Amino acid sequence: MTSSYHTGWSVPSEHREDPAYRAAGRCMDFALAICERRSALGLSSAELADRAGLSVEEVERIEESDVDPTLELIESLAEALHSGALIDPRATPEFRFESRAA
Repeated sequence: MTSSYHTGWSVPSEHREDPAYRAAGRCMDFALAICERRSALGLSSAELADRAGLSVEEVERIEESDVDPTLELIESLAEALHSGALIDPRATPEFRFESRAA
């Protein structure tokens, strides 16, 4: 019996522009940006939730790519993370939070 596993994914170019594919990518980029910035600030999920007026469960759902980011949510989290939100569909990742200039 031969054992093998999938070591990489190749997405055909015609699927990359599919709205569902792009939406999933935005959710993943948003989740990664939140997690990276929260970690850089040394915040727990509970601390971020408190700062943003969210529940811990909501923060966890966001970081699990289970939330499509709305403008209101982006603004709330940017404020809680003392950051600016940058969105560039031509970049990879498309979404990131950066520290505000002092």
